[in-house]
Amino acid sequence: MKTLYLDLGMGAAGDMLSAALVELLPEPEQFVQKLNNAGIPDVRFVRERSVKCGIAGAHLSVLVNGEEEGEHDHGHEHSDGHPAEKEGDHHHESVGEITHIVKEHLSVPDRIKDQILEVYTLLAEAESRVHCVPVTDIHFHEVGTMDALADITAVCMLIDKLAPDRIVASPVHVGAGKVKCAHGIMPVPAPATAELLKGIPTYGGGIKGELCTPTGAALLHRFVDEFGDMPVMSVEKIGYGMGKKDFETANCLRAMLGECEERTEDIFELSFNVDDMTAEDIAFATETLFEAGANEVFTVPVGMKKNRPGTLICILCTKEKKDEIVKAIFKHTTTIGIRESALKRHTLKREIETRETPLGTVRIKNAHGYGVEKSKIEYDDLARIAREKNVSLRKVRKAVEDER
Repeated sequence: MKTLYLDLGMGAAGDMLSAALVELLPEPEQFVQKLNNAGIPDVRFVRERSVKCGIAGAHLSVLVNGEEEGEHDHGHEHSDGHPAEKEGDHHHESVGEITHIVKEHLSVPDRIKDQILEVYTLLAEAESRVHCVPVTDIHFHEVGTMDALADITAVCMLIDKLAPDRIVASPVHVGAGKVKCAHGIMPVPAPATAELLKGIPTYGGGIKGELCTPTGAALLHRFVDEFGDMPVMSVEKIGYGMGKKDFETANCLRAMLGECEERTEDIFELSFNVDDMTAEDIAFATETLFEAGANEVFTVPVGMKKNRPGTLICILCTKEKKDEIVKAIFKHTTTIGIRESALKRHTLKREIETRETPLGTVRIKNAHGYGVEKSKIEYDDLARIAREKNVSLRKVRKAVEDER
């Protein structure tokens, strides 16, 4: 599985993330040119070599009308959206204006435009909650300027180019102390950043400054599949995206791209007990739940209240199918309550091989990962051939295995 791991020991900012991802490409300068042709108004990207604490990496500068805009730097990107009535002398962009720029000016595929707007929606919703105003009244300050739009666009384009199957990130170091925002002096992490990092493992430290910016937090929120330790993986490329400030610790975000045999996915278990359904009713309900998208349905005999024999029915499903399956359970069973548990499933990578044999065509399911390999002939094909040839299933299986 193609895996991208992000080491966020010094937080995350849009420019650091984009610089680290560019370094993973075989020809980074060509991609920088592609960024410059993306149609972001008045923007030009410049990739520069940078060294922090003896580590060589890159910084991806964004020039707006030939100049680097403001204090656009890790530890200084005080991106703080705020209500329209609080606008000062600075230039601000509403969500609608950002949407117009993305849809009408950018020369990128629609899927990338959608991702860019999803990141801005996350930012706007966070600011809305912080300031207790509708999303439509949010006007971005530094986040709304072209340099931040450039960072977000670059990261979306780079992730699309790298196309990892899974993105894993370390817990996020947010920094410590205070930060100056459009509304005044705020604690680190800034309010919008804190909102965006809800549910994500974070920690502070002895480094004074804003290590994770709202833009960085929104990008992590949108793209990272899971947070935790680095998985077991064979690393092929490493990229270092550098901030401009110097600390005792190397001010960089490290991105590592490689192959990971570990395959995990989030899955849900829905379960309930019944003691008033016939075997036929349960069989019909099982078929219906599979049709609704269940990964697995199984039953277990159980003893219930009043010494009644009953049946425990368990369903495994993905998050996307869960609501539909809950409706099907209530429709096709007698239960009036469902238990739900969130689980993590480990799986082997699976591939289907089609093979011609003297008895006919069969499919073979091959699976590998975690240092093991497994193979199994599809039962449906064995059963079909056994019926066609009027022989036992055992004989067909042996004949197919002898051909292998």
